[in-house]
Amino acid sequence: MTSTRERQRAAARARLEKDMAERSAKARKRRQTQAIVSAGAALVLVVAGTVWLAMTLGDDDKPDTTAAAPGSSECVFNALPTEQRPPQIKDVGLPSNQQSATGVQTMTIDTNLGPITAKVDRSLVPCTAGSFTYLAEKNFFDNSKCHRLVTEGIKVLQCGDPSATGNGWRDTDGQGGPSYRLPEENLPTDKRPPYPEGVIAMANSGQPGSTGSQFFIVYGDSPLDPAYTVLGTITGGLDIVKDVAKAGDDGAFAQQAGGGHPKKEVVIKDLVMGPPQG
Repeated sequence: MTSTRERQRAAARARLEKDMAERSAKARKRRQTQAIVSAGAALVLVVAGTVWLAMTLGDDDKPDTTAAAPGSSECVFNALPTEQRPPQIKDVGLPSNQQSATGVQTMTIDTNLGPITAKVDRSLVPCTAGSFTYLAEKNFFDNSKCHRLVTEGIKVLQCGDPSATGNGWRDTDGQGGPSYRLPEENLPTDKRPPYPEGVIAMANSGQPGSTGSQFFIVYGDSPLDPAYTVLGTITGGLDIVKDVAKAGDDGAFAQQAGGGHPKKEVVIKDLVMGPPQG
């Protein structure tokens, strides 16, 4: 028969075990709740980070909405790598990518033989006209000589090499230009002949996007491939070029591109691009 004292001890032990079990259950529940909250917070951060990442990466996929201002064109001027710049290259920086596409400019080439003028329609050649204007403002062409004359097959006087200066001629004449190149514009693919008398056009290496500063004045209809930017039309002084052609050339380029240095020297004292009109 169990004594009263033993029954009291058993009851006390049972209450203690119940309290301990309840405390353990509460502690376990509290840990579970904290774990759930922590996991939830981590999920929120991950989701928020994913949304931010998606928004950030998504920006790269959005099309570039930068557009040329009304009446202007977005141009591309590609700087030549430094290692591809011989001494004949003149570094004058880069023109602005935004160039006006309206108005007509008057080009005045002041030479030792008299002025040669041309009109340049910027709606047809906004980037080339912009480049020419930029170079003229830098006095890029001053005191340079027209280094090549062709009188057979095609009839052109080529100028625009800033390194073709001083007395006499050098083997490197014709290799100079600015420290950038630009794509061709206004190609006369539908014209016959492509380059009629009185046209002024840009020379290039024969590769797309190789236009620089060199240009040629066409003094007689020339059946060139339509791969050269037509810059403008001569409005005065074409007789000067024809007189130079009558004097002939020295045949220096006969085995290469044809022609040679003009025997009657043409020096560009100054080249000015007037403000667009109209």
